[in-house]
Amino acid sequence: MTAHDSATPPVAIAVDHRPDRSGLGTGTMLAALGVAAFSLTFPATAWALEGMGPWSVTTCRLVLGGLLAGAALLAGRVARPARRHWPALLVVAGGTIVGFPLLTTLALRTSTTSHAAVVVGLLPLTTAAYAALRTGARHSRLFWAAAVAGAAVVAGFALWQSGGAPTTEDLYLFAALLVCAAGYSEGGRLAREMPGWQVTAWVLVLCLPVAAAGAAWALSAEPVRLTAHTVAGLLWVAVGSQFVGLWIWYRGMAVIGVARASQLQLAQPLLTLVWSVVLLGERLTPAAPAAALAVLVCIGVTQRAAR
Repeated sequence: MTAHDSATPPVAIAVDHRPDRSGLGTGTMLAALGVAAFSLTFPATAWALEGMGPWSVTTCRLVLGGLLAGAALLAGRVARPARRHWPALLVVAGGTIVGFPLLTTLALRTSTTSHAAVVVGLLPLTTAAYAALRTGARHSRLFWAAAVAGAAVVAGFALWQSGGAPTTEDLYLFAALLVCAAGYSEGGRLAREMPGWQVTAWVLVLCLPVAAAGAAWALSAEPVRLTAHTVAGLLWVAVGSQFVGLWIWYRGMAVIGVARASQLQLAQPLLTLVWSVVLLGERLTPAAPAAALAVLVCIGVTQRAAR
């Protein structure tokens, strides 16, 4: 644990929505790198689904991530979290480690990645709302107006790209949205009391026994055809998105606050759409630059309003 983490007073933990102004630039950069890592999650999941079933993808990514996390904890001789941390760790595990990956993977069996981007388009707003309810934070009307506007732009763009018709897959996506918002917020709070990578590592290790049993069943029940895309996609969602991405994301939230960091995710759907074109061959309409500009304006307004 760093000197900064160990020196954080209890009152700062209780109001984690207030950013640490001594490192806003570093915190913003870390959160932005986390968003960049997450933007590849849906395309990588689509690759993995080319040769594996949804339950196999979800459980195998958890096993790989859990083994990596366990090795990191052992190498660092990290002590077990305090008893007061375990309830929040369970929320993080259920939201970001199990719930979101499983629900979005089930949706991506038939949904395009551009349609699934609706989830991450609305995630900043739900994360900020959850954090405000959880911590009692109060934000200005300008902050909320810009957040709602940005979410509306991204959601409308993604829905227009996919035809705008709600489907069964949308139920998976909206459920994933809710559980992930809770996981992000609790993870951001925990990252003020322990290093962000330890938050990620402990929740992965916590899920490892159940994930191993689930992987054994899924691999025997679902067809498996390993290709270069399948292996690359699985490795990315297990290591890049799930371990490294969450590590730097939680650390960024700990520095600049949950609400402000969550607004950076407004750019994530558009990044995902770009990766969908590059990696999956999906078409990007001329409306993308206009939506990107509108989203960047909303991000700027929320960042200024949060200050």
